[in-house]
Amino acid sequence: MENEDGRIFREAWIAGVRRNFPGEPKPGYITPWDETPDWERESAAAVFGQVRDFVTVSGGMTARLSREQKGRFVALCWIAQIHKHIPDPKPSYVADWAALPEWQKETDADIFEEIERVV
Repeated sequence: MENEDGRIFREAWIAGVRRNFPGEPKPGYITPWDETPDWERESAAAVFGQVRDFVTVSGGMTARLSREQKGRFVALCWIAQIHKHIPDPKPSYVADWAALPEWQKETDADIFEEIERVV
């Protein structure tokens, strides 16, 4: 199940990047699941689980959150995974919400809403 959860997260990320990224995204942004590094797969599954659990324990009331609130939650969970897997990450990898580009904010919100949809 964890593998499937991570795959859903990754596919939502890729769909969001394709929809929101201005211009041509970097190849690493749209790397298919089967070619995604193990640490990213593990992180995708972990964040999927955190969002799923948040939706569940709130009784589905996450539907009342704004897109920004949903995106912030995904972004923060992802930053924790970066710290877990990368000893000295580049500042852009752990940037706070205000410093993220708009396409990434929208993509993170898209991911949350996709997880809400499938939970």
